[in-house]
Amino acid sequence: MLITALLFGCAPGPGSLDVEKVHRQAQAALDQWADAVAKAGAPPVIPVGELTGQVGNWEAAVGDNNKRALMGGLVFTAAPLEGDAQADGEVRWPDGSTTKVPVMAAQDALVAISKTAPTTCDDCTPLTATRATLIAGPIQTSRGPATAPIWSFDIDGTDVEVTRVAIQNTIIVPALPWDPIFPSYGLHLDSATGSVQGTGLTVAFVGAPEAGDKPCGEDYSAEAVESELAVVVLVTRHPHFSILGTGCTAVGARRTATAELASPLADRVVLSVDDGQPVPTIILP
Repeated sequence: MLITALLFGCAPGPGSLDVEKVHRQAQAALDQWADAVAKAGAPPVIPVGELTGQVGNWEAAVGDNNKRALMGGLVFTAAPLEGDAQADGEVRWPDGSTTKVPVMAAQDALVAISKTAPTTCDDCTPLTATRATLIAGPIQTSRGPATAPIWSFDIDGTDVEVTRVAIQNTIIVPALPWDPIFPSYGLHLDSATGSVQGTGLTVAFVGAPEAGDKPCGEDYSAEAVESELAVVVLVTRHPHFSILGTGCTAVGARRTATAELASPLADRVVLSVDDGQPVPTIILP
C-alpha cells in the first residue's frame, strides 16, 4: 500500500503529541493480548491478519449480496458438514520445518466466521455452505509466512469458495480504538524483522520519502514497549520541512525503523499500537 491519508506538510510534529496517551494505548494492547492468551492458552502457531477469505470472484448475479453477506459472517449450512476436529494438523515453514497444530471441525470454522465478522448485514441473504474440504494454503503468522490447514467451503449458487484458517484456539483480539489526531506517532506496522536471541527489532510501514534535502522527506525513530508476551513498537515521525506549511504529496514510500528491545525477542509477538493487532514477524537466524 503506497498511499497515506494525510498531507505531510500539514501534520503536527512530534513535539505537539500526547506521548503519554500513546504509551497508554501501547499498554492497553499488551494487557489485551495477555488477557487473550490467558483465555486461549499459548498456541504453537499464531495466525495474523484476516482469517476468513475466498477463492474466486463473485459472479455479477450474486456479487452484491454475497460480498456483503460474507463480510457480515452470514455463512451457514442446511445440514451438518463432514470434517471433524483433528489433533495433528501441520504448519509448514519456508525452511521446510513443520509445527503440529490442532485443527478445528468444519462446523466450528463456520461459527468462527460468524463470530469474527467485521460488519453486519441485516438485509443480506445468507450463504449456504454445501461441502467442506480441508486443504493446505498460505497464511501469515506472528512468525512470518507459512502453509497451514484451511477449511474450504463450497457455497450454493456460486463457484466462489469461502475459506477459513483451520487452526484451533487462535488468539483473536478486537481492534483497539485509535485517535486519528495523533497520526505522527505510532504509525501502523506492516511487518517486523528480528531474531529470537536478538534485541534489535526492525519494523516496516508506509511513510514519507527519506529526508535528505527534500522538503517533504522524513526520518523515523522507533521505541519498544514490552511485556513477557508481546512487544509494541511506536514509530515517531521527524519531518524535514524547508518551508513551514509546505504542501506535500499524499503518495507514501516503504520505510523501516529499528527499535532496541530491553530483552531478546524470544517467542513474543509484535503488536501495532494503532489497533493492537499482531503483525507478521520474520525471524532471522
